[in-house]
Amino acid sequence: MAYRGSTAFDHDTSRPRTGVLLVNLGTPAAPTRQALRPYLKQFLSDPRVVEAPRLLWWLILNLVILNTRPARSAANYRKVWTEQGSPLLVHTRAIAEALQQRLSDRFGEDMVVDFAMRYGDPSVDGRLQALADLDVRRLLVLPLYPQYAGPTTASTFDALGQSLAGRRWLPELRFISHYHDHPGYIAALVGSIRRHWDRHGRADRLLFSYHGAPRSYLDQGDPYYCECHKTTRLVVEALALAEDDYRMVFQSRFGRGEWLQPYTDETLRALPAEGVRSVQVICPGFAADCLETLEEIGEENREYFLQAGGERYEYIPCLNEQPDHIDALATLVENNLAGWSAPETP
Repeated sequence: MAYRGSTAFDHDTSRPRTGVLLVNLGTPAAPTRQALRPYLKQFLSDPRVVEAPRLLWWLILNLVILNTRPARSAANYRKVWTEQGSPLLVHTRAIAEALQQRLSDRFGEDMVVDFAMRYGDPSVDGRLQALADLDVRRLLVLPLYPQYAGPTTASTFDALGQSLAGRRWLPELRFISHYHDHPGYIAALVGSIRRHWDRHGRADRLLFSYHGAPRSYLDQGDPYYCECHKTTRLVVEALALAEDDYRMVFQSRFGRGEWLQPYTDETLRALPAEGVRSVQVICPGFAADCLETLEEIGEENREYFLQAGGERYEYIPCLNEQPDHIDALATLVENNLAGWSAPETP
């Protein structure tokens, strides 16, 4: 009977390795319609992402969306694409490399850090195989989504399970489902905002913009909305902001149904009429800059605010590979490796 499994687990080794797999959402291979179509099909076919009757959604996706959206999405990707690839890929790779260095300094050469994308490449299945080939027997999976949500964190677990279901020998497995209130993560957000203020001064309002989700997901028990609120509250408390100093909003809605509110675009259009002339926007739900931060927040929503009468608009970049972000992730990983690995002694 044939099976798809690892060859690396089929022999004994005296020094099995510990692995950390970072997982981010994903990216097309190129900013073209041809590359966007399979990427969007994989993404929008995930039942965690779109909770709709499968047959009806299949018809809508294949007959309408995949014939119209790839070209528009490709045009937006071209605005932010770099020589090294998509910003999400570039920053996620840099985060993994920095975290590898940090953990290697503490745990030695038997610690392996890799990264994968839930949709597109490098795939979760492919990187799990690569880790298996390196004799990784203990695996910690860290989805780079600070706030838990079914379409992101749970979908990552689905991909992990689907890949491991076909393997003969499974590694010991740990999974970090969220870190929305982790002290290091909050401190990194606070530090990023303060550094921006030191360089540019403060604005009339600080907007915390999170990725949107259908309201029905909250009604059915998804904790994402509540975790976004907690992240915002902890940062606000650390910065000693007054109620009128900030807003929490949600971006990137899709379709006609109700999504989590207030909406980022509508808020930015309304603020100038309230006497707000300057805003700064940060996206705490994104570990790395991507299309939704650089193009949607950095460009599209900037135009909404300025066209409505605003005068100054600034986007505060994601934490990306900033040292305090790597510090936070390293501490998070070390805490979750307890009992598996111990730091090397001098």
